[in-house]
Amino acid sequence: MPRRPAGHTRGRAAVLASLTVTALVAGRPAAAAPADADSMNQAFDRAAEEYGVPRDLLAAVGYGETHLNGHAGLPSQDNGYGVMHLVSNPANHSLEKASALTGESTADLRKDTGTNILGGAAVLRDHADTLGLDTADRADIDAWYPVVARYSGAEGAVAALYADTVYTFLAEGLRATVAGGEQVSVTSRPVSPEKGPFAKADITAQSPDYPPALWVAANSANFATGRTATVDKVVIHVTQGSYAGTISWFQNATSKVSSHYVVRSSDGQVTQMVRDKDTAYHAKSANASSLGIEHEGFIDDPTWFTDPMYRSSAALTKYLCDRYGIPKDRSHVIGHSEAPGNDHTDPGANWNWTYYMQLVKGATGSADGLSFASYTTRKSGSTGSQVKAVQTLLNQQGYRAGAEDGVFGTATGNAVRAFQTARGLDADGTVGPRTWTALLSAGTTPALDTGASGDAVKRLQRALTAALGRTVAADGAFGTNTDKAVRDYQSSRNLAVDGSVGAGTWAALQSGR
Repeated sequence: MPRRPAGHTRGRAAVLASLTVTALVAGRPAAAAPADADSMNQAFDRAAEEYGVPRDLLAAVGYGETHLNGHAGLPSQDNGYGVMHLVSNPANHSLEKASALTGESTADLRKDTGTNILGGAAVLRDHADTLGLDTADRADIDAWYPVVARYSGAEGAVAALYADTVYTFLAEGLRATVAGGEQVSVTSRPVSPEKGPFAKADITAQSPDYPPALWVAANSANFATGRTATVDKVVIHVTQGSYAGTISWFQNATSKVSSHYVVRSSDGQVTQMVRDKDTAYHAKSANASSLGIEHEGFIDDPTWFTDPMYRSSAALTKYLCDRYGIPKDRSHVIGHSEAPGNDHTDPGANWNWTYYMQLVKGATGSADGLSFASYTTRKSGSTGSQVKAVQTLLNQQGYRAGAEDGVFGTATGNAVRAFQTARGLDADGTVGPRTWTALLSAGTTPALDTGASGDAVKRLQRALTAALGRTVAADGAFGTNTDKAVRDYQSSRNLAVDGSVGAGTWAALQSGR
């Protein structure tokens, strides 16, 4: 990363985070809190009750900011602290606001996890009151979208991007293991956020240099027009903060930093912020001769470095190397720490250089373990790869299926019944076509049509395979075969037959129709 947050310089690299998130995936509403009065679950419960903020929303905001890792009170790149990333910089004073609202000192809000979560809840409630949310509104998690957008400290499309990420975690669920082995969970659920003034704030501009990327311009104070050297390397960074927060920081004229691209952890989305032909301020002496790629996350927490992120970033690096004649080797694809004259340590020891460079050079990796030509009924006593897929999906969505060992035992059965109950299905503990369809389709509900591609299309294709009882190739490309499958599904379920996957088709799939 181009900034100098604590924990990123060599002098602080050895500091251990006080909370270590060891897993995230799609997942479930609040897990029962353990008996420990100082547990993070109880901190979320107490803060949610005191300030009238939905518990799962509060946890999802914290997860989106930090993966629930307080980093021992050290600041992020934009001077944010703790699990809830309470910020103190010229553009965002949520730390000071939290102190005024709670009566707690800024020192405690920075370093004490329970106090920090309480502060985050207080700030969210203050925004809700300012926006006029009444008691009924506050009970509806979908009504909090503008509040979450305001919490980001950003504006317009970047604030909407932040809120969209939080609602993605609510739709897909999350499960994190924090200090002491405690699990904090948010279960998956259908969401339909009331975006209000942010309804038309989506980022739609495409990158002028890399077609798959979005375009959001950095502030002109944070880069130089043109170059004084030939581009001959790609520099890999880690943001020490969130995706939306980093984009917002690069738009802040006081930051004096930027990179050409930013990559999101959860799904690998890429946003370009500086043109390739211009000089981003990201690696000191290497600025003029390099292209910088920031990766959402923190160097001491490997949960941020997801497979979608690796694959997306590697595809970008491969594209840039091919376009500018940069050799695909470790002498020319380097870490920020390897750029001459830098005191940063990113991407750090948790970055898998071997895997990343394999992808840059064209390796594709193995099957995903979730895509099958058909999905057979699985129940207590069943074994094999499809049971393991059930367990993986349930655990990803916060339903505790236990070890992903391919053995359908008591824990898996209980998790299946909990999922079925939440989705309005017969809670018989058996994974048949309807449960498979709901389980495979769970998550966000983006509008999809012919020509779309990506993980959401692959999720759709798996669900259609289960629902229709015939193979729909899960290749992530919405082509002729997928279009026909969508139309067949819509016709057989008495939906409008248009071949487009909108809210109605997703709702039918996610309810197991």
